[in-house]
Amino acid sequence: MKSYILLLREDPTRWEAMSPAEMQAVIQEYGAWAGKMAGQGRLEGGQKLTDEGGKRVRLEGGRLVVTDGPYAELKDHIGGFFVIRAADYDDACALLADCPAAKYGTVEVREVDPMAKPD
Repeated sequence: MKSYILLLREDPTRWEAMSPAEMQAVIQEYGAWAGKMAGQGRLEGGQKLTDEGGKRVRLEGGRLVVTDGPYAELKDHIGGFFVIRAADYDDACALLADCPAAKYGTVEVREVDPMAKPD
């Protein structure tokens, strides 16, 4: 099996209108899906990211440039991620049929490149 990262893209404003009870129900959905994946030996890890957007870093003319991101005009951002085990892209995508992230946003599925281990 190969490793795939699931980048959970969401509109952060969607959560602002939810009551605490609704938010707790969503958290339970995610927990149940993650528990199911773990029970099948498919879950390698994952985390919820903060909503503040983080930083974007690049080198420009040999200098490190750090800016806030993502920008306010973006309609979605990466709200979290999972790393799963799957046979191929079809298998990885099929596992999302009952994933809450696919219901509440969009999931970007990317295969993790198995880099050579250093000697």
